[in-house]
Amino acid sequence: MTKIKISFEQIKKYLSSSIEEFPKYSTQILNLANQNSQATRPKIVGQLSELIKEFKGNKMEKWEEWYLKKYPSAIEMATNKLKDMVINLKDSISKIDDEIIKKWVKDLVVVKTFIGLKFQEAILKKGAELMNNNYRLATPTEESKGIDGFIGDIPVSIKPETYKIKKGLNESIKIKMVYYEKIKNGIEVDYSEIIS
Repeated sequence: MTKIKISFEQIKKYLSSSIEEFPKYSTQILNLANQNSQATRPKIVGQLSELIKEFKGNKMEKWEEWYLKKYPSAIEMATNKLKDMVINLKDSISKIDDEIIKKWVKDLVVVKTFIGLKFQEAILKKGAELMNNNYRLATPTEESKGIDGFIGDIPVSIKPETYKIKKGLNESIKIKMVYYEKIKNGIEVDYSEIIS
């Protein structure tokens, strides 16, 4: 059987929908604003993955008509929420100067890298202590496979709790996960995948 790629543009044409054009970088800004404002969460626009299953047609125009009958104010509510966040982002962008950019780069490269890597080592060390074993950080080759370190001979990936809820991650990690969450006076670590 021959594999054939169908582009998103072709899919849109097959579904007889118009292809929207957006100014350069605008979709990245709108995605960020949407992420921060949560304008298109199910409580505002409905659980779309379920609604599309409920919809019985196969034309974009019919879906739009059906959806708007079911959620007549959702688009307007989401638009207003998103617009407010875009205004906030515009205000923030206007305040970004050379000094702020330099501080941000330093914070990322120096501070967050140090804290992130030291969190990993502290998490590995505590896990090894709990399992009465040793630990080590991953080599660069192991890191390229998604491994952050080893507790005994168990390879582990260490991620913040928020990693669980992020959508659209292309990363597929097939090793034991250790999750942590920053709390007021430190971090809370979930070792449940490696300690029974």
